[in-house]
Amino acid sequence: MKRRLLPSLNALRTFEAVARHSSFTRAAEELNVTQSAASRLVASLENYLQVPLFSRRSRRIELTDQGRFYNQLVRESLDLMEAGTIELISSREGKGTLSIGMLPTFGTRWLLPRLPSFQEAYPEISLNIISSDGELDFTKERIDVAIRFGHGNWPDAIVDLLMGEQIQLVCSPKLMQGPHPISSFDDLIHHRLIRHSTRPNSWEHWFRAVGKGRPEVRWGPSLEHFFMIIEAVIAGLGVALLPSFLIADEIQKGTLVEPLPTSVVGPGAYYLVTSAAKAELPRVKTFRTWILGNISGGE
Repeated sequence: MKRRLLPSLNALRTFEAVARHSSFTRAAEELNVTQSAASRLVASLENYLQVPLFSRRSRRIELTDQGRFYNQLVRESLDLMEAGTIELISSREGKGTLSIGMLPTFGTRWLLPRLPSFQEAYPEISLNIISSDGELDFTKERIDVAIRFGHGNWPDAIVDLLMGEQIQLVCSPKLMQGPHPISSFDDLIHHRLIRHSTRPNSWEHWFRAVGKGRPEVRWGPSLEHFFMIIEAVIAGLGVALLPSFLIADEIQKGTLVEPLPTSVVGPGAYYLVTSAAKAELPRVKTFRTWILGNISGGE
């Protein structure tokens, strides 16, 4: 088995502290060692590397170019080790904080109403909810799991299908009482089509699915989130395509109406994406089992 080419951890810790403080004295105080001990540890590290890490000028020390390069690597590595240590300590017996990156409207409309039952069942797990719908980076976003819309292709992660979606055409009741109510596909030429900026091909997908060529249309605003599109349609800015499960309340209350009883299967689905590095942590396993149970239970 190949032996790792690594210096002592004490020497690395001391080097990072000295570099951070630009002082052997302050680093020694932080590490609760003598100044001479701190100096010997840094000297042993330089001897091991055969590279000078500090330049010593009178009573001042400065990192060399090699020292600055190595300090960044050592600091990042120690930060990662510290974070992992805190992670394990806080995760004992399933405890700790579960960080969930969730799509804003999906989270507000579907997940949040169900989370009280999770908290009741697992009160020892704290929740940290982060609005997250961009490129998925577990480390950068500091999240354990994420809910994403797509086609299930996220590398270095465990991916579970949550649900597909039905897309329906909706407008405001006021629009249906105006001069151009929608009773056929041809009537869409009188109205602005509101777009979802992260799903630019939704309208083309819908027209193909209902067997209609896209007519000459007037485009309305392009909005980033479904909750913005919902409010835009209610305000009368145009018509939109929205997932049925997200607007059930608005349809029931009558603040949105479906002018054409035609819904289509959406081009993607919702997935639970779990960091492969954290998949075996008790709190992560607990949440994954819980949410998949909610889906299979039809909730």
